[in-house]
Amino acid sequence: MEKLLSILELKMKTPTNYSWFHLMFIVIVIGVTVFLCLKFKNCSDKAFRRIVLISWISMVVLEFYKQFVYSYSVEPSVIEWDYQWYAFPYQLCSTPLYVLPFIAFMKDSKFRDCFVAYMSTFSLFAGIAVFLYPNDVFISTIGINIQTMVHHGLQIVLGIFFIVYARKKFSKKYFAGGIIVFAALIILAMVLNLLVPLGIDETFNMFYISPYYDCTLPILSLIYPNVPYIVFLMLYALGFVLVAFIVYSIAKLILILTNPKRKKHAKN
Repeated sequence: MEKLLSILELKMKTPTNYSWFHLMFIVIVIGVTVFLCLKFKNCSDKAFRRIVLISWISMVVLEFYKQFVYSYSVEPSVIEWDYQWYAFPYQLCSTPLYVLPFIAFMKDSKFRDCFVAYMSTFSLFAGIAVFLYPNDVFISTIGINIQTMVHHGLQIVLGIFFIVYARKKFSKKYFAGGIIVFAALIILAMVLNLLVPLGIDETFNMFYISPYYDCTLPILSLIYPNVPYIVFLMLYALGFVLVAFIVYSIAKLILILTNPKRKKHAKN
């Protein structure tokens, strides 16, 4: 057992930003994204949902691996089990684990569009942010580094693919559906942040909006200690909506420029 657990924690030199390991996954993500967007941009709903399902299963399997590895430590002849609550999978980047099933198992509908819109704006931004600056997510465990690159890479791949696949309905109204999903996810994060710490004595800060622990996200970490909590929460939500809207606007512009026939829909 100890030998098996040690294999799961095989080590490597901790990758740095834009090292060979990072650049390798950037190339893979670009390649897979281009392939999906060219090969499946007009695919059937069944094929679309199959792609989403395969991606979701890959994310879930790797997340289980991550949670398992974070739950034990191997010392000489001793295995200690202790779940690390700070790594509970409910951060912004973890939300595809819960959002993708709605897309994979539902047929085309306005309700499903809300989840697709969320993935192609909010989740896409989160994935891009990590890929641009992954330094904080890299460690010395090979499997964890692969997991984080695959997970965030799929956020980018699926986000862009969803934009291309749903290009005919990509509008401000469509984007608004993504905001609704984001709002629901924030509310659930707040509920977890208020209830879970009542039963544990460890750091638990989902979405980094807990009233009990400091926010460590760039920029927001400077705001958190200097304003009332409710103001911070509003700025947090509005900030992410603004960034997601910027992602939407860039995607919309690219769709218009690459398809002149869509110019008449630019004001939608």
